[in-house]
Amino acid sequence: MSDHEIPPTTRNVVVTGASGGIGRAVARAFATRGDRVALLARGDTGLEAARLDALKLGAPEAVAVEVDVADADAVDAAAEEAEKQLGPIDIWVNDAFTSVFAPFMETSPDEFRRVTEVTYLGYVYATRAALARMLPRGRGTVVQVGSALAYRGIPLQSAYSGAKHAIQGWHEALRCELLHDGSGVNVTMVQMPAVNTPQFDWVLSRLPRRAQPVPPIYQPEVAARAVLYAADHPDRREYWVGGSTVGTLLANAVAPGILDRYLARTGYSSQQDQGKADPDAPENLWQPVDADVDEGAHGRFDDRSSSRSYLLWASQHHGAVAAALTAAAAGGAVAGIRAARR
Repeated sequence: MSDHEIPPTTRNVVVTGASGGIGRAVARAFATRGDRVALLARGDTGLEAARLDALKLGAPEAVAVEVDVADADAVDAAAEEAEKQLGPIDIWVNDAFTSVFAPFMETSPDEFRRVTEVTYLGYVYATRAALARMLPRGRGTVVQVGSALAYRGIPLQSAYSGAKHAIQGWHEALRCELLHDGSGVNVTMVQMPAVNTPQFDWVLSRLPRRAQPVPPIYQPEVAARAVLYAADHPDRREYWVGGSTVGTLLANAVAPGILDRYLARTGYSSQQDQGKADPDAPENLWQPVDADVDEGAHGRFDDRSSSRSYLLWASQHHGAVAAALTAAAAGGAVAGIRAARR
């Protein structure tokens, strides 16, 4: 692929949440460059479709392992199976999650706990399973698929926002520990914008209209390219994808109170489209939606989604950006001096 360096050897890669959305796009991207992939998710139909995808796209081997990441023992067993089938794990990507679209007081304690167990503890359990195998070898990379919501919570997604905040804090603590130990194992995080995935028709929703991502929306392949680059360049602590991500994070750092009020006014309408919600729609909080049907990587927002992110390029090319800014600043200074001499 043109926008990242291709490793000289085939890697063994594990992807959680690999049956749909970003995870599916990530699995396809690793397969396309010739890596072996182990695909972890709950829905067997979606998993099998993802496995066949990977083989068709060029993966020498592709293994599908049905697992609920909220079960620590099951995740460790899945890691063991991945190494049995593929060999030592080089890269582990965490993407599995679930969510609830509803006001906080309309989200039951059990539902909140379930979102936390899958979306936060699922990352913890999976990373623990990966590190248990990587640390003794002194090599390996774990990529956490994050979100702008890791820094800025939004209304109607309190459980998911809380889980992403938790991932961020835990990830930072873990990274410090690995640096202290001088470990050859790396962890990095990719903060994502709104992405066109099937999740908005999967998650449990109590909204009157159909849930949607807050525009601007990006295609899952943009997210996948970012994950591949992060996996190949894990020394960076995190990457930001999408102008909306950096805008949100900077606004929250500078004026969080103003952002509170802005989201109070716009956060409800921006997360719903004009279609009436189907009260009988299937949801994946407790059971996989793709047990009987393959939903793929894309959601229903193709006509509104971008296939590129200039911020992603900038995040990957700090040197070039810094040089351009320095040159621009120097040019401006020279122009100012010349003007002053006239």
